[in-house]
Amino acid sequence: MRAGALTLIAAALALGAGAPAQAAVRVKDITDLEGARSNYLYGVGLVVGLNGTGSKSNSTLRMATDMLAKLSVNTPRLQDFKSGNISMVAVTAEIGPWARKGTKLDVTVSVLDDATSLLGGTLMLTPLSGADGVVYVVAQGAVSVGGFRFRGEAASAQQNVPSVGRVVGGGLVECEAPGKILCNGALHILLRDPDFVTAPAIARAINERFPFTAMTLDAGRVAVAVPPDWLHDPITFAGEIGLLEVNPDVPARVVFNERTGTIVVGQNVKVATVAIQHGNLNILTTESPQVSQPLPFSRGRTTVVPRTDLNVTQQQGGGLHVVRGTVTVNELARALNALGASPMDIIAIFQALKQAGALHAELIKM
Repeated sequence: MRAGALTLIAAALALGAGAPAQAAVRVKDITDLEGARSNYLYGVGLVVGLNGTGSKSNSTLRMATDMLAKLSVNTPRLQDFKSGNISMVAVTAEIGPWARKGTKLDVTVSVLDDATSLLGGTLMLTPLSGADGVVYVVAQGAVSVGGFRFRGEAASAQQNVPSVGRVVGGGLVECEAPGKILCNGALHILLRDPDFVTAPAIARAINERFPFTAMTLDAGRVAVAVPPDWLHDPITFAGEIGLLEVNPDVPARVVFNERTGTIVVGQNVKVATVAIQHGNLNILTTESPQVSQPLPFSRGRTTVVPRTDLNVTQQQGGGLHVVRGTVTVNELARALNALGASPMDIIAIFQALKQAGALHAELIKM
C-alpha cells in the first residue's frame, strides 16, 4: 500500500515535469466579465410525502398548520396534529445573469429539523429571495436524494447523506436579475487568479486582435474599449475576446491535504541546495500477561502478573540526502522517494523546507 502511494505520487509529478512549461489557454477559461455575475437565493419550505422519516418537532408542525390555514383548510390544534411525513427544509439556488422569466433552475433542499431522510418527498411551493428581499424564483417538485437510510430494531444502514437532495428543474424564474457588461463603452475583464504577468499578457493578446483597445488596470482587471463597429453587438465582441489564447503565468505552489495525503506540486517549484535526513522511530509494545499459580496446599491466591515487552527500533538507510538547487519537479519527486517517505512524510518535509527557507514556493494547506 505504501509503495503504491509513493509510485502514484512520483508518476503524477513526472507527468507534470514532462508537460510543456506553458500551455496556451483561452481568455474565457481564466477570466470573468465584470457585471456578468450570479446571485444566490434562499428560502424555507416544507417537504411532504416522507415515509415516516420526517419530523414531529413543534416548529415543523406549526409551519404545516400555517400552510394549511393559508389554503383555507381547517386544521386541528397543534398538539393534535401529529405527522412523521413532513420536514422543514432550507431551499437554495443560484440564478445567473442571463436567466429570463420562465427559465428553470435546479434547487438544493437541506433538512432543518430532525428528519432523517428526504427520500420520496415532494417540495411544496417555496419562494426564493435574494439578499435584497426580492423573490426571484419559486420552487416546487419531487426531491431527488443520492443516498438512503434504513433502520430496524437492532441495526441500521446508511449510504451518503439522505438529508440533502435536489429538485431538478424545480425552480421557476419569476423575476430577472440581468447582468450589465458594458460600462461607458468598455468591458472589464476580471482574472480569476490575479497575476502581474498574466494580466498584461491578456491585454497584449487583445491588442494584437483589436489594436489600441485593451489596457491593464491592475493585476486582476483589464479594461477593453469596444470599437465603434462593435458597439451594436458587445456580446459578440466579448465572445471574440474570450476565444483569444494566452500563456498564463503559473505561480510556484505546493498544495497539500493532510486528511487525504494528497500533494500537488506546481511546475515552477524550486528548492535551494539543502541536506535532508528523514528517519522513522518504530515503537512496538506487546502485552503478555502471565498467570501466577500458588503452590499446592498453600494459602496463596492465583493472580495475573502483567508483562510488557517494549522494543524501540529506528529504520536504517535514512542517511543524509543532499538535494541540489533549482531542481525540476521530477527530480524533486525522485529525491523525496529516495528517502522512502510516505505522503504524510512528504508533507512534513515540505513544511520543514519552507521553514528553512529552502522551498521557493507558496505552501497551501487545504
